Amino acid sequence: MSTQPPVIAIDGPSSSGKGTVASKVAERLGWNLLDSGALYRGVAWAALQRGIALDDDAALASMTRQLVFDIKPGSIHIDNADVTQAIREEPISVGSSRVARLGPVRDALRIVQTGMRRPPGLVADGRDMGTVVFPSAELKVFLDASVEERARRRHKQLIDKGSNVSLSDLFASLGARDERDRSRPVSPLRADDDAVMIDTTSMSISAVVDEVLRHAVQRSLTGGGAKSGT
Repeated sequence: MSTQPPVIAIDGPSSSGKGTVASKVAERLGWNLLDSGALYRGVAWAALQRGIALDDDAALASMTRQLVFDIKPGSIHIDNADVTQAIREEPISVGSSRVARLGPVRDALRIVQTGMRRPPGLVADGRDMGTVVFPSAELKVFLDASVEERARRRHKQLIDKGSNVSLSDLFASLGARDERDRSRPVSPLRADDDAVMIDTTSMSISAVVDEVLRHAVQRSLTGGGAKSGT
């Protein structure tokens, strides 16, 4: 039996709901949270700030190893700069997809990610949490939804933030990103063989959270300490 703190790995494509679900599962369990997407967005942000090309894997990896990440619920700082909102802009989102394809960058960030496995446990969301970063995770979950539904969700998020982005453009962008993520040679997006598959297309966030926690209970990961949903 592993002596390390337990991990729930939640993977899936963009706008499948994994970030929100992971955050709520971590809150219900009282566990630590790893938003791996924020790390890649942070690398893209830092690279653009420094004028480093997003395909220069050596320079990006060197920069990444020197970055100081401070991640707390609802906020992320890089080298003492609050980038919580900046990394959510669409250009950074596109840039993060580019740097995420680079093996040296992924290797550099893996050290940061595995270092976040602290008591009492970790809920980690991303695209390769269960397949690469935490292959021995006690529970692996893969969330998915139709491209149409994911584009609608992303469109609503951006409209709520005041961005004027067309739904058709988002649909095309998500489809292209899915293809990049699934076909990249390093850590492609895929469900591990022992992952629990959940299609969130017609499910509410609370229903998905409850489903993940149900599987956590089955694996005796909650210790009876999960907080009730609201």
